[in-house]
Amino acid sequence: MNRLFSLHNVRHIPRLLGCVLLAAFTATACSAGTGQTVVPGDTSPVNISIWTYYNGPQLSAFTGLVEEFNRTEGKTQGIVVESFNHGSVEELQEKVTESIYGKVGADPVPNVFSAYADTAYNTDKMGMLADISEYLDEAEQDRYIDIYLEEGRFDESSLKIFPIAKSTEVFLLNKTDWEPFAASCGKTFKDLETLERLVDTAAEYYEWSGGKALYGRDAMANYMLIGAMQLGTEIVSVRDSKAVLNFDRGTVRKLWDHYYVPFVRGHFAASGRFRSDDVKTGNILGYVGSSSGATYFPEEVTLSDDDTHPIEMAVLPVPRFSNGKRYAVQQGAGMVVVDTTPEEVAASVTFLKWFTDPARNIPFSIGSCYMPVMKEANSIDVITSYNADLDDRTLSILTAAMETVNSNTLYTPKAFDSGTTARSILEYSMSDLAVADRQAVLERIENEGVTPEEAVAPYLTDEYFDAWYRQVNARLQMLVN
Repeated sequence: MNRLFSLHNVRHIPRLLGCVLLAAFTATACSAGTGQTVVPGDTSPVNISIWTYYNGPQLSAFTGLVEEFNRTEGKTQGIVVESFNHGSVEELQEKVTESIYGKVGADPVPNVFSAYADTAYNTDKMGMLADISEYLDEAEQDRYIDIYLEEGRFDESSLKIFPIAKSTEVFLLNKTDWEPFAASCGKTFKDLETLERLVDTAAEYYEWSGGKALYGRDAMANYMLIGAMQLGTEIVSVRDSKAVLNFDRGTVRKLWDHYYVPFVRGHFAASGRFRSDDVKTGNILGYVGSSSGATYFPEEVTLSDDDTHPIEMAVLPVPRFSNGKRYAVQQGAGMVVVDTTPEEVAASVTFLKWFTDPARNIPFSIGSCYMPVMKEANSIDVITSYNADLDDRTLSILTAAMETVNSNTLYTPKAFDSGTTARSILEYSMSDLAVADRQAVLERIENEGVTPEEAVAPYLTDEYFDAWYRQVNARLQMLVN
């Protein structure tokens, strides 16, 4: 069947007709049998295309493994894989959307592409994705970490996202510039273990340093979602395919007090595009960010053109609420398989199985600081058995990430309609306000001659929080109604 015709003309076909065509596809695909992988005939190879958003070490590691597959397993099975990088996650999503809807000049729809749950969910609603559970029997599925597979189940019977590599969050600290403060004020890493102690420590650092921030954070939506789970609240749950909002005021107030309040006081900060940028310029000492992005932590701090010094990185657990439940984020895009011919779907799954076997998945993890997805590879000892000569930085990142995975309940929100919009609200509603209000505080101090406490006071009232809370709650509520 012509894949370009069936997919590129989706926009010209009513959704109902699209679903009828999909049923025909699926009926053919199921002939492979549960757990069976259709092996292509020997007469001509099956070509599959994969689109990713990888860059840097991730892209190099992935490209190398694609080349290895084509030389080995692919050659044996009659499968040729071509991989294409399409920039950022957002750029990849845009490219996929253009291809699906047949935009003039768009490339053909790929067989496989990287996708987070919300993107996969929306694509699946269009009838575009193959049910890969048809090609993985129970024994094969049982090899994968349960929650990694669970993310790709939009209903009880199907599997639409193939887990490839996962990450969590870690706390990355400029240990070099932390040590003088710690020695002077009697601080240890234990003072960074909980959010409560972090807030107090940041206040002390602000005074000790003459007005510098200690801490920043990437991915504020993770802070909101995971912090709420630690406090016993799931902000958005999905029940019977319907999103249910629980933007509990008490929970959200605690999140506010442990991010917004220290931020407007100047104890936390965010000015660069990423918090690693803020560490590099000396604006903060440390931040919470993705374990897979930890390789971008700077090796030196540049305070001015003629004031640069090297720094050492420490990798610590993410600070959590002291009496909270042990939750940590599970993140990292998986791969989805477009529902084309049985041969192409089977060939795609054959590659994904090969890629996620520990023999390949662990080297990819080492090269990209992601974590492997199979249970048997979920150990730093197993990882180091594949490469005993890991550099100290990679070893410390992977060790901290694996300890996080194995000592916490991992959480990622279920996909739902408008899930991307809801996450955006959680990402920016508090953090953007904190940046704007901190700037307003500084302007009041400079222009009105008030003290720092007088300048910040209007932003710390119950009334100010309640006004923000009502606005954000209303915006979220509109998305789930």
